[in-house]
Amino acid sequence: MKKILQEFKQFAMRGNVVDMAVGIIIGGAFGKIVSSIVADLIMPAVGLLVGGVNFTDLKITLKHAVMEGDKVISPAVSINYGNFIQVTLDFIIIAFAVFLLVKGVNALSKKKEEAPKAPVAPPADIQLLTEIRDLLKNNK
Repeated sequence: MKKILQEFKQFAMRGNVVDMAVGIIIGGAFGKIVSSIVADLIMPAVGLLVGGVNFTDLKITLKHAVMEGDKVISPAVSINYGNFIQVTLDFIIIAFAVFLLVKGVNALSKKKEEAPKAPVAPPADIQLLTEIRDLLKNNK
């Protein structure tokens, strides 16, 4: 049992696992921020522009609820397309932010790769042929 715990500790403390865990936690928090921006800032403004519509209330009711007094016998069946629009906008914003992040990381990686490399010496046979060519040029 002790060996398994040691192996788990080694696995959990590897850089990739810790980095991934931090990324997941930050990603979850970022998703909540974007959802709030969409739900609390963007969608009310869009709703106001299209006539004061609350997008979360937009739906097509397929079957109305069956009520008996205050008791719901059968709940309503509806297609909540307004909520779908809001969630789709959340996704687009998050996807765009991730795209920009990846693009930035790739740009930094390219800068590191573009550092001037020392010229690679040609193989010995190519060097010999180059010397022969140069000697022949000089003899003409």
